[in-house]
Order: sequence, then C-alpha cells, then structure tokens
Amino acid sequence: MSIPSGWRALALALLAAAGCSAEPPDVGRTAAAGWAGADVAERAAERAQMAREVGAPPAKQILFGDLHVHTTFSPDAFLYGLPIFGGEGAHPPADACDFARWCAGLDFFSINDHAEGLTPALWTETQRSIRECSARNLDPAQPDLVPFLGWEWTQTGPTPESHYGHRNVVLEGLAPEQVPARPISSRVAERASSPPGFVFEIASLLAHAVAPAPYAEMVDRFGQMAAVPACAEGVGVRELPPDCLESTATPGELFAKLDEWGVPSMVIPHGLAWGIHAPPGADLRTQLRRAQHDPARERLIEVMSGHGNGEEFRAAADEGLTPECPAPTPGFLPCCWRAGELMRERCGSLSPGECDARVEEARRLAFAAGAQAHRVIPGTRAEDWLDCDQCRDCFKPASFLRPRLTAQYGAALSNTDEADAAGRPFRYRWGFIASTDTHTARGGSGYKQVAREAMTDQRGPPSAEDAARIERWVLRASDEPPPVPYEPSRLLELFDGERTASFLYPGGIVGVHAEARDRASIWAALERREVYGTSGPRMLLWFDLVNGPGGRQPMGSEAALAENPRFEVRAVGAPVEQPGCPAEAGAALGAERMHSLCRDECHHPGEVRHPITAIEVVRIRPQRTADEPVAPLIEDSWRRLPCPPDPAGCVVSFEDDDFAASGRDAVYYVRALQAETPAINGANLRTEFDAEGNAVRVTPCSGGYRTPPSDDCLAPVQERAWSSPIYVDSASRL
Repeated sequence: MSIPSGWRALALALLAAAGCSAEPPDVGRTAAAGWAGADVAERAAERAQMAREVGAPPAKQILFGDLHVHTTFSPDAFLYGLPIFGGEGAHPPADACDFARWCAGLDFFSINDHAEGLTPALWTETQRSIRECSARNLDPAQPDLVPFLGWEWTQTGPTPESHYGHRNVVLEGLAPEQVPARPISSRVAERASSPPGFVFEIASLLAHAVAPAPYAEMVDRFGQMAAVPACAEGVGVRELPPDCLESTATPGELFAKLDEWGVPSMVIPHGLAWGIHAPPGADLRTQLRRAQHDPARERLIEVMSGHGNGEEFRAAADEGLTPECPAPTPGFLPCCWRAGELMRERCGSLSPGECDARVEEARRLAFAAGAQAHRVIPGTRAEDWLDCDQCRDCFKPASFLRPRLTAQYGAALSNTDEADAAGRPFRYRWGFIASTDTHTARGGSGYKQVAREAMTDQRGPPSAEDAARIERWVLRASDEPPPVPYEPSRLLELFDGERTASFLYPGGIVGVHAEARDRASIWAALERREVYGTSGPRMLLWFDLVNGPGGRQPMGSEAALAENPRFEVRAVGAPVEQPGCPAEAGAALGAERMHSLCRDECHHPGEVRHPITAIEVVRIRPQRTADEPVAPLIEDSWRRLPCPPDPAGCVVSFEDDDFAASGRDAVYYVRALQAETPAINGANLRTEFDAEGNAVRVTPCSGGYRTPPSDDCLAPVQERAWSSPIYVDSASRL
C-alpha cells in the first residue's frame, strides 16, 4: 500500500509529541525451561493407550496444536487491549509461548500476527521470541512444544468479486535462511478508511481526548506502522530492503511472492464465513481458479475458531440467492426485513404511504449494509434486532454466517473450465483444522469453558461512561431521521464489537497424526492432510477408508474406486478436566503470572474421559457442471451412527451403497459428537421464541459492562471433532 505523505508526517508528529521511540515495546521473556521428558512421555503414553483400546493404528501419535495465535503485535489486538475496551494490556509473543506450553499444554503452535502491523522491529522481535521459545525445550529430539513462525494475510473486499478473505501463512523452519525478510500483507486500495488512515483516526481521537500512557503507546505503535515505506513494485523479494511494507492484492500474488522466497510454507484460509468481514453474496466460486487457489499451498482450511464455525452451509441464510431483501422464513430472520419492522415502529405521525416508503427504503439500505444493517436505524440496541441474520441451528456459528464461504459449500464446487494436475475438474480439496484466532496470545484456550473475558476475544467498554465516549468520539450516531445510508468504515467495525460478542468462543484446536514428535513430522502430517479439528476439547479421532486401492487410507486421502467405499471411524472423548493447574506449570510460571496469563486454570486432564454419543457422516457430491445447484449436493448429516455411552470410546463402520452405481465423485467426512457439557456462548444470543417459532426476545452476552465478567454465558452443547475429508473419485467416470 502506498502511504500518503500527509499520514507519514502525522505519524512522525504524533511520535514526537508522545515522546516515543521506534523500538518495540517491552516484549518479555519466556519461562526458563520446558516440560521434563518424563512428563512429555506420560502425555504420549496416555494417548497411545486410548488408541490401543479402540484398535487404532499404532504407527502414529496424535499431537495437538493451534495454528492461529495473535499477540498484541497485531493492531486490532493492541486496540482491544486498551482500557476503554476493558483490555489487559500487552500480550507479546513470549506470552503466546508460555500460555501454549504451561496453560494449554499444547504440542505445537504458530504465531500469526497481522502482517499489516508487523513493522520491521516487530517482525525481528517475533522471530527472536519464537526461536527463544523453541530453545526452552529440554530435549530437542523430543520437544514438548514446537513453535512455528507465520503471519496473517488479512484481506477484505467491499464487493463479492473483490473479496478473498483472510489467510494464515505458516513457515516450516525457524532458521534465518528459512524465513522471509518481511511478512507479506494484503493491499486494500479500494477502501478509503483502510490502514493507515483509520488507525490514525483512532489514535487522534483517543490521544486528544484522553492521552494517558496506553493511548500514547497506541499513537506510537500506529505511528511506527505508518512510517514504514511501501516496497517498490516489480522488484524481486530478495532485492527489496528489509524495512519496507510488502503487500499483495490477491492470493495469487501472495503465492507468487512465496514462490520467489522458495522456503517451505503453507497458506491456510480461515474465518471465511464470518460475515462481519465478508460482504453479502461473497462466494468461494470467484477464487476457485488456478490463478487464485494453489492446491499445493492451500492444503488446509480452518473450519472452527474462537470466531465461530464456518463448516455448515445453510440455504436459508444464503442472502446471495436473491438480489433484494428476502422475507423471513421458518428458522431465519433477515436483518434487512427486521430493519423495515423497526422503521415501522418509528413512523409516528407519518402517513401510511410515507411510512410504507420508509419501510421499503430501510429494507433496501439494510440489505446493502450487510452485517452493519443496524446503522440504517440509528439509536437501536443489539436487542432490538433479535437474532436477525444469524444461524439458529448451527453449532457455535460464525456471526452473520456467509453460506457461500463455508467449507461444505466449497467442497461441493467444481470449476469444469480448468483441470487439476490429475486432469480432474478443479476443486477445493482441503483438510479440516480448527484453531483459536485468539488476540491475547492464548492459543489452545478451549480446554476449559471458564474466564470468558480472558479466554475469548469478547471485548467491550467496562462502564456506561466508556460506552458513551465510544459512541460520541467514534460511532457518531446520525442525527438524521431513519433510515440513513451506511458508509463503509473499518473504524466503525472495530469499535462496534458488542453485536458479535455472543458469537465468540474460547476456540478450537488442531490434531495431527504424526509419525514422530518433531517439527518435520508435524509439518508432514499437515501437508498430507492427516489432521482434524475439534471445538476445543482434546478428543481423539481416526477416520479411514478401509478398501482404498492400496489398502487402508487415513483422513485427508484421495482415492479412485469402482466399488462402493467402506469406512471405519474411531473416536475417544476428551479427558474430564480437573480444576486448577498442574504443579509443574505453577512452578514454571509463578503465582502472579499463573493468575494473569492462565487465570489459574490450565489444561489439567484427569483419568476419566467424556463419552462420545454419536458419529455423524457428511457426504458431499461435487458438481458435475458449474450451474448444478449446490444445496442438494450437501447431505448433512447423511448418516448418524449412535455410540454406546462408553468413556473408552466408539468404533463404527459404514459403506456408501450408492457410490458405484451413481458414477459420481464424493467427499466424506465425519463429526464425532461428545456428551453435552456447558460451553461459553453455547446459546449465543439466548433467543426466546413464541408459540409460532418467531423470535421475540434475546439476551446477548455482552463483552462489556452489561454482562458481568463472572457470567460465562454457559449453555449445554455437544462439543465435537471434525475429520479431514476423504476424497473418493469414481473410477468409472475416469
């Protein structure tokens, strides 16, 4: 992105006024040492024992990690750490290492701060901190924690055609020759309020109105960001200086730059279905072409995070099916329709004709505004909008779900105009993972459903006075009579987190089937898609094609069959967590850091495990032609196989009796459902319905003062694990 000279001058002026240096902030240091080898061996032995009890193949071990961890090196995380949002202050990469190792007990994790905010100094510090984290392992051959370097490429387009969504870049190695000199950011030239403009608007507002130290630090941080010059275009990545901001406009350009670097890396789409960022009508079909999708790099997709579940396609929520505001249907209330009803309540003395015209205008404007529909009726509260545009029957859904950006929808698409390396129609063939997308460095935080204000990304003003300041300084409610047009503004979206707070969770985790406990083996499992995700608990899952051409094949595989495929599933529930933390964690961190970072609650597994209640099988038959309707091709759930209430686990098998005769390719994956347990935001808006099924009242779980921090907004859910799909092509078709 080219940074206008006026903004750069403002950056330098603000830096001088604040008396700040260009050095990174206090970054902290990780705890002195990692887990002892005996503790690591005990962790592995327990999982191996459970594998033997369900008859799982013994050659590989399951390791758990988080491939989506932000620290306050990310601009939005820094913003939400400020007092006006009830934030905790700085959480640098050292916190991410200690939380992953001692609080969450992870086996691996990746740092993924937003590239747009990683100044040269912060990128250098990120590398130093992650290498230090790796050096804390007592046994390099059997590390207790394998940290990966990476960043987030954060793209948001204002139209469906220009929108590609967010992606995490993860690097295999930590050595200097294996790491690009600069993270590669996205370029959002089409939005006037994009960085650095909007960050300086924030900085100016708060620095002039409040000006205590945290806000001066914010001016410093954003000033450093804007002072970084844009890299020259058309110059090779190794010829550019290290202290410039490198950016790309499309995924294809990102892949090309990674190819230039020539270091092992993967690119993981995530949060695609989260409607707060994606415009209405956004569709994965627009990037299903070789120019924008690289199957060799995009091996995985994140289907669940602390920002919700992007797995499930729902036709009822598919706002792209109509060019105008649709009427409500059973189970779904469009926000544009609700805007019309709210407008009608405000008609007052208007004539019936004028009222009807205002109602129609409100619906039109709200439909165009997408997730910001509430802006067209100023003065409304979140409760006034009920549960509009939200999925009512999804598990831990993403807020304002975009159905055409879900994993199921993507798996059903075919680009018949292009072919893959095997000569088949070009398709997404992702492995499924989950992670947290935490913005407080707390990777793998879904081990317990406690401490909502710390373990989720919920943020909000801690008092009514702070809420009024935000409204007065930033949100700028219109004085015009409703309805009013919504002008797109990233600034408003960042400050208006209350409407999505009920759809934020502690987050998921990724499990890998690795041949050994080391960096290379974890990377190999990720590349071959022998991975799965869970909604947070450490469930064990195996999903195999029994009669593959060369024998048994695991999740993530591809096969071509002329006969009906047969499958086996093995699943074991997560261990029941004990209260508190292991003694080793307390000794490593100390009481003060244990409280501030872990909230005195760590992954602390007991000997008993939660039972698995059922295995759900999803079958998707990809399109034969690009115009074939997608919804009938997604069979969710195609089979539901009950499990006995046995904590030792569940083993089931099934066969697709229709496959050979159909002559169609098919995609299969499974969900292992655990017995119900309380979960943060398990009921989202806690919607109440009348006898006809209409929403009449909601009780949002606020990220600010309106919901006490002691209220974790718990409701029972069936936590789950998602296998990676097995892609079975019809040999008769080939």
